[in-house]
Amino acid sequence: MSTAETCDIPVTRQPLVPPSPPRAPDNMTAFGRMALMRDSAIATWGQRAYEEDIVKGRFFGRSSFIVNTPDAIRHVLIDNYENYRRTPAGYRVLKPVLGEGLLIAEGRAWKHQRRTLSPAFTPRAVATLIPHMVAVTEQTIAKIKAAHSNGPVDLREMMQRMTLEIAGRTMFSFEMERHGTTLRDFVMEYGRNLARPHLLDLMLPLSWPSPQDFARARFRKRWTRFVAILMAERRAAGKNDRAPPRDLFDLMGAARDPETGSAFTDAQLGDEVATMILAGHETTATALFWSLYLLALDPVTQQQVAVEANGANANGALDIEQLKFTRAVIDETMRLYPPAFLVARAAIAPDTVAGLPVRKNDVILIAPWLLHRHEKLWRDPNAFIPQRFMPGAPPADRFAYLPFGVGPRICIGAHFALVEATLALAKLIGAFRIELLDKEPVVPVGVVTTQPDRSPMFAVTSR
Repeated sequence: MSTAETCDIPVTRQPLVPPSPPRAPDNMTAFGRMALMRDSAIATWGQRAYEEDIVKGRFFGRSSFIVNTPDAIRHVLIDNYENYRRTPAGYRVLKPVLGEGLLIAEGRAWKHQRRTLSPAFTPRAVATLIPHMVAVTEQTIAKIKAAHSNGPVDLREMMQRMTLEIAGRTMFSFEMERHGTTLRDFVMEYGRNLARPHLLDLMLPLSWPSPQDFARARFRKRWTRFVAILMAERRAAGKNDRAPPRDLFDLMGAARDPETGSAFTDAQLGDEVATMILAGHETTATALFWSLYLLALDPVTQQQVAVEANGANANGALDIEQLKFTRAVIDETMRLYPPAFLVARAAIAPDTVAGLPVRKNDVILIAPWLLHRHEKLWRDPNAFIPQRFMPGAPPADRFAYLPFGVGPRICIGAHFALVEATLALAKLIGAFRIELLDKEPVVPVGVVTTQPDRSPMFAVTSR
């Protein structure tokens, strides 16, 4: 059975087709694409990238390959993954905020970090953190009722603040009220000023600093000092050695590499804390914003989520096992708006991908944004159809749906993020009916995550 056939899920009404950016001309020059990339990488892809298995191009003397076939993706991300590393531009953009954390580490350092951190993100460990997630979501609902009920609300900002608070609580067990504004300012400053690649970021070898790298280095000094303050406050709060771990900081501090028995140094722990807070909160906030936006555009589906949420609310506690449709909405949202829209890898040594020769330093692009909307892989690829992901529906090809990546480097926090997003969406829609006040289309842009081009205002009324 082909992937297109497996995704042929019948619906009883015309499905919603949400806004998407216009597709670039296929004959655009490298400089034209570079100019567009500054604003949104998503806008640089033309129609061929949504139709063809492999799109080969040239970019400043190197070959690039947009890979859209599941077998080729498996080869790059699983079978021969050690031959591919993050591109210099990706490293430049991420290192100032993530240091040498798990997301950008390579080789033996990455394997050590992955082995050491894995026990902190098992379903059993995540279950101990659910009370933090629920408490923050309920406080957010109370804030909306107090300040915004029956009035306009910026749900993008609310989701950013909520997931940032959840990240802080699950990491440190303390409220982020004192530090939340500073932390959000760091995130916004970096995304606005330093996360967008410049021409020299792409052209220069990593050993040659680009002009932006000097500003990024100054940012990193301030950022690492701030993370150290958070860690010091958490340590000052102490820990009962006879009690089970109460947060991720406990779990990560107690973690040991199962092969070597070594723990993280303080500097390493700081980079892992930064990685988990930033990567965790921003991607989940993005997924929740787009979920709310889609449900505002599709009131029938919104009502289905509300009915399920109320039915799953036993004794005041949501049973996540009963939130099948809510989870399907999250899954379909991440198909249409994958928070991590692009995986870029540079070849360490020559290889063959989908029958094409790949030379050292050639770039492989695996874009969930393209894969999830590819016309060979999905039926009605641009339509919002949560039923694709309901239990009993034929599954999509494992290498055609990559919201968290795949293979050895699959996102370690995938289960954590899905639990958080599913519970939060159910509680929010169970509490409120949401409607868009701003009727202008919201268009996704790709910078570090798949962000909206602006923050629309919503009307929020209590159910």
